[in-house]
Amino acid sequence: MPERASYPPFRFVSHCYTLFVSCMILAMWYMCHQLFLCFVAESFGQNYPEEADGTLDCISMALTCTFNRWGTLLAVGCNDGRIVIWDFLTRGIAKIISAHIHPVCSLCWSRDGHKLVSASTDNIVSQWDVLSGDCDQRFRFPSPILKVQYHPRDQNKVLVCPMKSAPVMLTLSDSKHVVLPVDDDSDLNVVASFDRRGEYIYTGNAKGKILVLKTDSQDLVASFRVTTGTSNTTAIKSIEFARKGSCFLINTADRIIRVYDGREILTCGRDGEPEPMQKLQDLVNRTPWKKCCFSGDGEYIVAGSARQHALYIWEKSIGNLVKILHGTRGELLLDVAWHPVRPIIASISSGVVSIWAQNQVENWSAFAPDFKELDENVEYEERESEFDIEDEDKSEPEQTGADAAEDEEVDVTSVDPIAAFCSSDEELEDSKALLYLPIAPEVEDPEENPYGPPPDAVQTSLMDEGASSEKKRQSSADGSQPPKKKPKTTNIELQGVPNDEVHPLLGVKGDGKSKKKQAGRPKGSKGKEKDSPFKPKLYKGDRGLPLEGSAKGKVQAELSQPLTAGGAISELL
Repeated sequence: MPERASYPPFRFVSHCYTLFVSCMILAMWYMCHQLFLCFVAESFGQNYPEEADGTLDCISMALTCTFNRWGTLLAVGCNDGRIVIWDFLTRGIAKIISAHIHPVCSLCWSRDGHKLVSASTDNIVSQWDVLSGDCDQRFRFPSPILKVQYHPRDQNKVLVCPMKSAPVMLTLSDSKHVVLPVDDDSDLNVVASFDRRGEYIYTGNAKGKILVLKTDSQDLVASFRVTTGTSNTTAIKSIEFARKGSCFLINTADRIIRVYDGREILTCGRDGEPEPMQKLQDLVNRTPWKKCCFSGDGEYIVAGSARQHALYIWEKSIGNLVKILHGTRGELLLDVAWHPVRPIIASISSGVVSIWAQNQVENWSAFAPDFKELDENVEYEERESEFDIEDEDKSEPEQTGADAAEDEEVDVTSVDPIAAFCSSDEELEDSKALLYLPIAPEVEDPEENPYGPPPDAVQTSLMDEGASSEKKRQSSADGSQPPKKKPKTTNIELQGVPNDEVHPLLGVKGDGKSKKKQAGRPKGSKGKEKDSPFKPKLYKGDRGLPLEGSAKGKVQAELSQPLTAGGAISELL
């Protein structure tokens, strides 16, 4: 018996050795798995941006931005009330619309790209015609507007989220509005959003309650409450839907981004208890999030920090953090938008739009499969028949299979729809969609144009233009020319909504002694135009060329007149 007492220590050592070997095997498997993921990512390419790719300077201070459905145009709302539309392919300004007097706080494109709805800090919601730059309609609300959104399939409906009020759905055709039901009448800090196809409206309040309403009838379909680990509720800050799939995210005040499946929400019904697919957060710094959105394919989620200019990118399926993009230190982030088709992110900080994209590496083998990159010069041995027009020694094989198919007629006229531009329930692209804005070319020296018309034709055309201009002056003096149609303004009356609320972009309410500079265009700044940061720069057309001489004085005289919401700065110039 005393001799057997020495065996247990050896058994303990053997168990420890077995546990050590198991841990080593698990560690090796984890390392191999991570290497495999890195290999796959490098082989097929990343679908998220990795570095800064320049900036877009809108002349004015940018506050919010949004892409159109195809990512060809980027609309930027500025601090002086202008809307700058960028051609994202050429990275140039395509149009400038003098939309509001006060800062633009929210923008949204219509489905076909012909219309644009905007909201400003003076409680005005306007609809714009993108091609002409004219204002179609205008709505005045009693409280500031936090968000505007077009119906994804019906551009006649617009969802508006006023501050300290229930969400409102506008019908543009008859200028009517419907106030959406809320869970608690005492809690009116409500955010709302259409789902991917506009069948339902999701609303969330400061107590963490999510309501799913039928868009047509506003009937309650499903509801649930977002709770923390201690069963306490947390306020809902924003709700964002993916362009593909049924997933959506909820940004809450507890600094956690929760990703849900919309089909599961509808299945659970009223007072359900769905579990989030993912919970995304910064465990180290406990970062609060300013703006969150999905990637174009719905596989990634980007969140902008509310403390600094930093973008966090997660992979939705796994929930792991794949990239952190850092901007200039000390800047605060205002807005984030992901390109609908490409791995590109646009972020706004300090009034400038920053573009984030992938690091493009030239790979010529992608264009020519037989192309080889050489580290040093190699002596090439030419074949005897390589440069012969016809190889006499080559025997012609019989055409079978793929060779015979080359003689078939190839259709080069029909165009297949691009899958990225079509929804899952659509087969064809929208033929009336507005993808680009036309820009007239500018000729610097038209008199020296060798390909222009002869001098006689020029003189004849000038005489005709002079006669037509004289007729226009006479008709305008007689008053026969129809005046420009003013947009219709509709006042939206909301019960129990305070009228003294101030938009968050303008700061907290004060007693008039606040030292914070008022945003927007200054009124009556006589003698102070030189030092005013809001004074617009004068540009020639849309190309950004400075004006000179009499043209500059003419534009200054026009800019000194009261601005109308329907006039575009491109038309003034």
